[in-house]
Amino acid sequence: MKGMLLRGGRIIDPANKRDEVGDLAIVDGKIAAGVNGDGYEEINCTGLVVAPGLIDLHVHFREPGQSAKETIATGARAAAAGGFTTVVCMPNTSPAVDNPSVVTWIREKAEREACVNVFTTGAITKGIAGEELAPIGSMARAGIVALTDDGHCVQNHELMRRALEYARMFQLPVLDHCQDYGLVGKGVMHEGYWSTLLGLPGWPSAGEELIVMRNILLAELCETPIHCQHLSSGQSVRLMREARARGVVITGEVCPHHIALTDEALQGFDTNFKMNPPLRAQRDVDALIQGIADGVVTILASDHAPHCAYEKEVEFDMAPFGIVGLETELGLFIDILVHKKKAIDLPRLIALMTVEPAKLLRLDRGTLSVGAAGDVTVIDPGLEWKVDAEKFESRSANTPFQGWEIKGRAMRTIVAGNTVWGG
Repeated sequence: MKGMLLRGGRIIDPANKRDEVGDLAIVDGKIAAGVNGDGYEEINCTGLVVAPGLIDLHVHFREPGQSAKETIATGARAAAAGGFTTVVCMPNTSPAVDNPSVVTWIREKAEREACVNVFTTGAITKGIAGEELAPIGSMARAGIVALTDDGHCVQNHELMRRALEYARMFQLPVLDHCQDYGLVGKGVMHEGYWSTLLGLPGWPSAGEELIVMRNILLAELCETPIHCQHLSSGQSVRLMREARARGVVITGEVCPHHIALTDEALQGFDTNFKMNPPLRAQRDVDALIQGIADGVVTILASDHAPHCAYEKEVEFDMAPFGIVGLETELGLFIDILVHKKKAIDLPRLIALMTVEPAKLLRLDRGTLSVGAAGDVTVIDPGLEWKVDAEKFESRSANTPFQGWEIKGRAMRTIVAGNTVWGG
């Protein structure tokens, strides 16, 4: 029997409401009650946190079609370096993940090349064009874990309603990139003081809030859960709070950049600060953090969106949206939410990155229960380190956090009982 014993760490397992100092055993790739005999690997975790393997349900690994930015293999290594044992890829590849053959291609490539668990979503519409439903049933049989047109937003409300009805038949969660194209127009940054001062086209927060409101109404009408991706607006949080209070099954996620930065950071026209949805005002940041603190926001994610350096080295208006995030995500969330703002404690933060995304996607992950997959993240919440994009495992380095000093980092990432990063 192949075994690993993590000794003396603070075991935090929100799925089982466990928070205690002790030992954790992994045998034959599964969490075990203990290790018997000799020949197992023993790891000293004194002073460290032993948590279920972290899950990021919002990443872009760019394969097929855009491997110069990222591949499944390099993206998986970036995930491991960030402490993530499971990731969920978005379907806006080239070609899009809108049929079972592409789903199968990604799954088989991930099995061969990825050092972490890689799941994929399927597109809601063919070509992510928002005009005709993709073959949801056949993609479900091929193994997708959710539906989304991320990178785009279905504008036709009747089409979105039908997608929800099909999703319910196949027990697939629907994730939505909330953006009203008519209102957003050609906006490239938050519409407000700084967009006016810098002379850049504004992206009003109402462009997000309108679709959040649409999703609330459709979730209520169809009795199908909707998950709102990368929330950036404080008003979106308010709308969700009110809807959840009356029983609507609507959830949302927040990314680290939307609570670490504001639109003021765009003064230097650095395209590494350009993202969709954009960085917003301080009042939005405060509202997002409050939404995390009071439980309205139930999931934390990265929206890891790699781009080649030459793509970002253009005029601000012309640059693509998006930043890499897997390798800085955990540290930023610990630093901001636990250490600086004290909005939540460490067990709650781990829940938002393990059991909560697992529950939404119906994954058998995010727990340290005996018999569960031996996926574990060992964390030092007090480690201070400096971000250096040149050392990233990701193929791209488009980060706004270069040179930042952060407190909190993954020290070891274990998948099925094997160390894939750290040690």
